[in-house]
Amino acid sequence: MLDWTRFTFWRCMATNISPLDAGRGTILEIDGGLWTVLDYQGFKAGKGNSEARVRMKLRDVRTGNTRDIVYRTDDKVARADVENRTAQFTYNDGDLYHFMDAETYDEKIMSRNALGDTARYLVDGIPVQLPVTVEMKVTRAEPGFKGDTAGAATKKAVTHTGLTIDVPMFINEGDTVKVDTRSGLYVSRI
Repeated sequence: MLDWTRFTFWRCMATNISPLDAGRGTILEIDGGLWTVLDYQGFKAGKGNSEARVRMKLRDVRTGNTRDIVYRTDDKVARADVENRTAQFTYNDGDLYHFMDAETYDEKIMSRNALGDTARYLVDGIPVQLPVTVEMKVTRAEPGFKGDTAGAATKKAVTHTGLTIDVPMFINEGDTVKVDTRSGLYVSRI
């Protein structure tokens, strides 16, 4: 699966596959561009029509734009042959995120739009195959009130990357928390 935070190099080769074989993370070559499958679902074309179809939500690898496409199950799509190279996140400059190729030390710049939600989990120096959890510093947290601890009471907190998460009432500004990058949920306090 392609991680948005990895370098992607496009080789001009593609393999034709069925849309049913193009799962999440598959990179397709469409109209001369590279598109990653974000979501897909099968459905019947309509009442009295037994023809199955596949609806895909795609994201352009270079620009981050998204689009929906519907294919018949007997159509063929071009799966792009890509090479993923590990990179390290170095810093961001506004909406531009800078990465260093771990092998060649070349720099690659990606826009926040192309990174999508992944940008909220990037911290300086992180090895860039996004881990399952990330440690983040809380920069803002709503105050917790005494006696407001019954059940699973939560409040909003903002991390140093700008990610807003729900945290338990005992989390304060300056605390370091562990966040699940797949769901964006609080895991624990460090």
